[in-house]
Amino acid sequence: MIEQNIKIVQSKIAEACSISGRKIDDVKFVAVSKTKPNSDIYSAIRAGLNDFGENKALEFKEKAESIENNVVWHFIGHLQTNKVKYVVPYAEFIHSVESEKLAVEINKRAKKINKIQKILLEFNTSNEDSKFGLRSFEEGLRLAEFCMQQPNLLLAGLMTMAPFTNDESIIHKSFAKLKNIFDKLNARDFNLSHLSMGMSNDYQIAIEEGSTMVRVGSAIFGARN
Repeated sequence: MIEQNIKIVQSKIAEACSISGRKIDDVKFVAVSKTKPNSDIYSAIRAGLNDFGENKALEFKEKAESIENNVVWHFIGHLQTNKVKYVVPYAEFIHSVESEKLAVEINKRAKKINKIQKILLEFNTSNEDSKFGLRSFEEGLRLAEFCMQQPNLLLAGLMTMAPFTNDESIIHKSFAKLKNIFDKLNARDFNLSHLSMGMSNDYQIAIEEGSTMVRVGSAIFGARN
């Protein structure tokens, strides 16, 4: 079932890339395995996936330590400073940096293990109070400049979540807003390479708006446990 679902998502990613004139290789498919057992992750690995995302620090640590395959781990959830120590040793990317305080702690933990930690800045492009993240280009610029000064951080890109709505125009607008911020930062030589946008309900729209990483969970594994 998981293998079949992955094929369906891959074909929809290919379709979205074709519509927007992009190459499939330009979009990283991150399987969001939160709340799912290791057996599901192994099924996805057998189906050819290599990137996995988790959003709870302790669950992330346990899975990263127990999965024997050499997979690429993404931490995609809200991260408290006191949980950074569980994430930095294993995460290739931390998608959810939204404050100087968090950036300082990640830099400190990365320095301790002689690691350059790749991070993405999280934006709240829908201005919803229930979501975390930066709300403007100016806020993002300040945090981007701060992160560039931290020797053990590599600012790799930006992340957002669109509002949960059936109105595709609102979803397009949310993703386009992040792409605009991404382009403005790159015009100032930040050299960002990743736009983490799109989940199970809207990843095709995200790809059309420029996403380079889609975070797909329920469309592969079913509803969360």
